Amino acid sequence: MIKGARPTRRRFISLSAAAAGTAFCPLGARAGSAAVRWRGRALGAPAEMILHHPDRAQAERLIRRVVVEIDRLEHIFSLYRPDSALATLNARGALTDPPVELIELLEQSHTVWALSGGMFDPTVQPLWLLHARHFSTSDADPAGPPRDSIEAVLARTGFEHVAFDRNRIAFRRPRMGLTLNGVAQGYITDRAVDILRAGGVLHTLADLGEIRALGPRENGTPWHAGIAGTDIRVDLVNRAIATSGTNGFRFAGPGSPSHLLNPRTGVSAGRHDSVSVVAPTATAADALSTAFSFMDGDGIVTALRALPATQVHLHEPDGSYRHIV
Repeated sequence: MIKGARPTRRRFISLSAAAAGTAFCPLGARAGSAAVRWRGRALGAPAEMILHHPDRAQAERLIRRVVVEIDRLEHIFSLYRPDSALATLNARGALTDPPVELIELLEQSHTVWALSGGMFDPTVQPLWLLHARHFSTSDADPAGPPRDSIEAVLARTGFEHVAFDRNRIAFRRPRMGLTLNGVAQGYITDRAVDILRAGGVLHTLADLGEIRALGPRENGTPWHAGIAGTDIRVDLVNRAIATSGTNGFRFAGPGSPSHLLNPRTGVSAGRHDSVSVVAPTATAADALSTAFSFMDGDGIVTALRALPATQVHLHEPDGSYRHIV
C-alpha cells in the first residue's frame, strides 16, 4: 500500500494530461479486426491497452470511456484529491451516502482481510504517515520511527474498527485513516476491462499498474506478462496479475523501510523480495499480493485453498523462486 511524496506504481494523480494526449497507433492485426494500442499515464504510472476490434473508431471511443472512468474513480479513491470520498472520510471519520464503488471495494477488502488473518488491512494509513513524517527530517534514524511511536499509531488501526454499509462508513476509533492504494488500482483495472467487454472487445491486455487479460490474443495464444527481477513469464487468458515488492518504494532509499507496512508490527515487510499473484480479477490479485508479502509459504498455501484459479510466484531474498498453486 503506497502513498508517497513522489509518483509510484500505485499513486493516484489526475489523468487530464493522459486524456488530452491519448494517441492510437495501428498494429499488424488480422483482416477484419483492427488492433489499436493506447499508451499514456494512468494512476500516476505508465499505462497501456491493446484492443482488437473490427471498428477502429469504436475502439478509440471505448478507450476514451476508460480514461473518463479512471478519472471518475480517482475522485472516489484518491488520497491526493482533498474532495475525494476517501479523503473526506479520513478527514471527518465518517461518511454518509458513500459511493457504491467505495462500499464494493471495502467489501472486497474485508474478504481479503479475513482470509489473510488481517495481513491485508487498509487502516495502515496512519502508519504510512508516521513513516513519511519521520523520514522527512534530515536527521531521521534510517531504521524508522521509534517503537513507542509505532505502538501508539497501531492503537489507531484495525479494519475490524471500521463500520460500513450502503448508508454510512464510520471509524470506531479516533484519528483512524484508510488507504485503498493496495487494492483500488486493481479495481480500476477491472472496471476498465468491463467497459471494453461491454463494447464488444474480445481480446485485450490492460496494464493500468496491474495487468488483466480479456480473452487470449486474437490468434488464440495467451498474453504474456513478465515478473520484474526474474526471467519468469506468466501466461494470461481471462486472468490478472499483480506484484508487490519491497523495492517498489523505500522511504529513504536502499536499505530503509519499504512502503509495505505490516499491520500487526508496524514495520516494513522483508519476508519476500516480491510476491506476484495471478487471479481471476485484478482487484483480488492486487490485494492478495499485498497480504502475501507478510505471510510465509505455509500460510499462503492455506489461503489458496479458498481461492480457486489463483496462484502465487514468490521471489525470495536469496534469489530462489517458488511457485504455489
